[in-house]
Amino acid sequence: MTLRNHMTLRNHIVRLTLATLVACSWAALSSAAETTIWHIKAVHPEGRLLDVKAMDAQGNVYDVKALEEAGNRHVLDVKALMGTQRLPVKILVSEDKYAPVKAISADGTILEIKALTPDKQKLDVKGVKRNGSIIHIKAIAPDGQFYGVKAISSDGRLYDVKGLKMSSDDKETTVAGIAVHAHVKALPQMSDSDD
Repeated sequence: MTLRNHMTLRNHIVRLTLATLVACSWAALSSAAETTIWHIKAVHPEGRLLDVKAMDAQGNVYDVKALEEAGNRHVLDVKALMGTQRLPVKILVSEDKYAPVKAISADGTILEIKALTPDKQKLDVKGVKRNGSIIHIKAIAPDGQFYGVKAISSDGRLYDVKGLKMSSDDKETTVAGIAVHAHVKALPQMSDSDD
């Protein structure tokens, strides 16, 4: 092999290596920008899944989903999808026995979060118990029974939907003028007797 052939081969290898690195980087950036949508459901004790939806004062119904951003499966945001808007779902500051779980629009409008039964009943979705920085979120049946609220991926993974406190204050933050007690997230399942 002549020196010229060796240099040509080396240049081809360098170009191929650079092209491979660029392609891998592009693929990593493309997958990092993807959002995977998980379904939010309440689990009836008989195994049926109930849709969890956001509802405005006019009776419009919107999907509530968990969003896996950039492949992050540790903590998923829970949002109400209103057209192209992604409304935050939060536990609000309240003196009620069970903490209200609501979606908040950019103008401060509060949307109800409900679990819908096959016979059109609308079950409240609330924070029912706190353990440290975790608030257990449940759908509440008319008889007072609690149904777990879960995020389900398209490939069958199951996460718990929980309230997450970052501070010890009752008011965690304010969103569009609304006092927020805790953030609502989907988390990998915990071994907990409350679920």
